[in-house]
Amino acid sequence: MHTDPDILVAARNLSFERSDRLIFSNINLEIHKGKITAIMGPSGTGKTTFLRLISGQLTPSSGSVTVSGIELCRLRLRELYKARRQIGMLFQSGALFTNLNVFENVAFPLREHTQLSEQMVRDLVLIKLQAVGLRGARDLMPSELSGGMARRVAMARALMLDPQLMLYDEPFAGQDPITMGMLLQLIKKLNEALGLTSVIVSHDVQETASIADYIYVIADGKIVGQGTPEELFNNITPAVRQFLRGLPDGAVPFHYPAKDYEEDLLS
Repeated sequence: MHTDPDILVAARNLSFERSDRLIFSNINLEIHKGKITAIMGPSGTGKTTFLRLISGQLTPSSGSVTVSGIELCRLRLRELYKARRQIGMLFQSGALFTNLNVFENVAFPLREHTQLSEQMVRDLVLIKLQAVGLRGARDLMPSELSGGMARRVAMARALMLDPQLMLYDEPFAGQDPITMGMLLQLIKKLNEALGLTSVIVSHDVQETASIADYIYVIADGKIVGQGTPEELFNNITPAVRQFLRGLPDGAVPFHYPAKDYEEDLLS
């Protein structure tokens, strides 16, 4: 358990296996308060899994993941629900309720976790929608939203209970350059204005690096690189260079492991 008050999330000697596959092998990392930290790496390296470990959805095989010094996966159900109110999650798909309009989607956490009056719910929803630029879209249904608008609605909903920690799972996936720029600016501004701590899982190297304070690169179950964006772009580790530069072959091979090609053809 860490004692540094500036560290909000800490992974200590973390290992995690799923179906006999090792996802993380004895990794250590820290998420500092008030900062935007990016978790990057090739597909299938467990980046989204790490977000689930933070929120207590999964339990480490060994080691620990703590939020404010607490292992959420060890809490009883009622305590876990209470602790999760301090964590906002922007899912990769947005995960809006398709049968509820924008207003009711954003209001859902308040109706689920509080007993506020309807007037207070209305005011708070409009404040959050104004923050993401969509107050005028409150009566639209999810099917009427563009991909970028849906992400912003989901972001407003994730912020509804004023969390101290925001988790973003591939927030820029499938977005056009204008929408991506808007989301980048929004994440940065909200982090500063609300005093949030943000963790971003993303494959978008240049874009994420433009707002991240610190980046961890994960490959083969280990942290292969870490540092500020400037430090990582000067990193000479093969796996880090391959990922940041988008090289098709290298430390992470293009070919899936297989027996000899000639032998396979002739057998």
